[in-house]
Amino acid sequence: MHGPSVSNKGLLRFITCGSVDDGKSTLIGRLLFDSQLLSDSQLSELRRDSRNRVTGPEGVDFSLLVDGLMAEREQGITIDVAYRFFETAARRYIVADTPGHEQYTRNMVTGASRSELALLLADARKGLLRQTKRHAQIAALMGIPRVILAVNKMDLIGFDAGVFDAISTEFSAFAATLGFAEICSIPVSALQGDNVRRRSANMPWFKGPVLLEALDSAENGDAIGGPFRMSVQCIIRTESDFRGYAGLINGGHISVGDDVIICPSCARSRVSRIVTFDGDRQTADLGQSVIICLVDDIDVSRGDVLVAADAPAIIADQFAAELIWMDEEPLYSGRGYVLRVGTNAVNGSATEIDNIVDVETQSRVPAKQIRLNEIGRVKIATDRTVAFDEYRNNRDMGSFILIDRLSNRTVGAGMIVHPLRRGQNIHVQKFDIASTVRAQMKGQRPAIVWLTGLSGAGKSTIANMVEWRLTQAGRHCYILDGDNIRHGVNKDLGFTAADRVENIRRVAEIARLLADAGLIVIVSLISPFIRERAMARQLAGDIDFLEVFVDTPLAICEARDPKHLYAKARAGAILNFTGVNAPYEPPPMADLTLLTANASPESLAELLIDQLRQRGILRQQ
Repeated sequence: MHGPSVSNKGLLRFITCGSVDDGKSTLIGRLLFDSQLLSDSQLSELRRDSRNRVTGPEGVDFSLLVDGLMAEREQGITIDVAYRFFETAARRYIVADTPGHEQYTRNMVTGASRSELALLLADARKGLLRQTKRHAQIAALMGIPRVILAVNKMDLIGFDAGVFDAISTEFSAFAATLGFAEICSIPVSALQGDNVRRRSANMPWFKGPVLLEALDSAENGDAIGGPFRMSVQCIIRTESDFRGYAGLINGGHISVGDDVIICPSCARSRVSRIVTFDGDRQTADLGQSVIICLVDDIDVSRGDVLVAADAPAIIADQFAAELIWMDEEPLYSGRGYVLRVGTNAVNGSATEIDNIVDVETQSRVPAKQIRLNEIGRVKIATDRTVAFDEYRNNRDMGSFILIDRLSNRTVGAGMIVHPLRRGQNIHVQKFDIASTVRAQMKGQRPAIVWLTGLSGAGKSTIANMVEWRLTQAGRHCYILDGDNIRHGVNKDLGFTAADRVENIRRVAEIARLLADAGLIVIVSLISPFIRERAMARQLAGDIDFLEVFVDTPLAICEARDPKHLYAKARAGAILNFTGVNAPYEPPPMADLTLLTANASPESLAELLIDQLRQRGILRQQ
């Protein structure tokens, strides 16, 4: 192994990105090879694996140094994010080689999250592609200040200066509004090594720096800038009364004796000890994992944030954000997710989708949904306040991810632009009379009974019978019927997927308010999506929630067709009709399933009422 020692050298993290097959892995492999970091045995193995592949004069397929997955080697593409280390005489590097395929855009986001520079590749034969531009936009959104455009495969166009100038000029115009602090364009041939480490004799017309010169001279970000921030990962307690708060410092520095605020509770204290694996220390800086002890015995939990007392974090439950969507299922306003910022996990949703970005023109286009790999501006609301910074001030404290509750997939990555004023100034008002007190006066427990099923399944009929019998017994109920709601509160909504999500969200919020008044609320609503029914249950909070599946085969519903809706849908007169040209997702685990094919509505209503008795919702009067 050759190369200089790593001591006393600065570290630069950068990402390679661009469209598929632009030569990213080959370029990184060339950098590793030229840096003389490979042993003789590694070189021998590499030359053996490079047989029957396109190679440069060294007889090596450099992409094999980076593409570690078997699927990547077989397909000749990068799928995962490959992190590699190399060094020059000037500095050390950690490079994230990210995939170019559009379906792996989420991996590019992962690689960009810690990078200080983007090495963006473009194939000289193809120019700037859609994915090239998308990666440039993502790099800018994620706060990467510098970009190097490497126009690769210059050997395949005869080292034509005119082609390079055209691509470089086009990119400069495209990136003018992205906010990069520095843009440098370099013509290279990763396979041949031209302008990578050595200046190319084939391009004497290029007078700028070669790639390694540009990397060596790139400025690092401010490593310790900004006020102190530490997200609490866990609480450390011992039998000797030791109590400390462990976490990674993701902003500024901290010293023993410094005053801190615990967010979001806003309690104040002072640092008494800073404990590390190597023992106590007086100070700690950005990027260090430490245990902080406070002079006061304060309630601190995982997800809380310790911040500098003279520079508190923002505390709010609503904010505007740029969001990169990474899931096949689109984002709709109102659909609920788990939102994770730092070590804190809360329930959150996009209350409004302002627009999405047109990748080609960079213009903002109004939208009701955000699809896979699209970038959009949204307003986010959480179910409780969280502590954060604007992304431009702290990338760790200003970023978040959205997680699908059902699949546990990460579906979106966001950057907080600013808090919404209403999210900071509107607070929950506490009153003395709770829902339980109101319900006790009625001799019952409040509850939400959510009837779901196809149109014509019998939901409204069963709901009507249940309400009639409960009212006759002196109970206090109210029906929220899907059709009736659409004549009033939701008359502005159509039947697109986005409007259906919002329709269910509004009904769930109304049901929660009525249940808080002590009522048994019976919701009769098709509510075709599992996620939205789960959201309704989550919104119910401590109120009893029963999901009742009125299970009626489509053929029977269509034969009944009391409103002649199926006939109209089959004729094409109604679009997005559930069961015909829009999906219905049956509950995988309903609290109660009512099979209507061979049972009367009266018997099914009695089954539901009996379920309420068993759950203690109907107390003896």
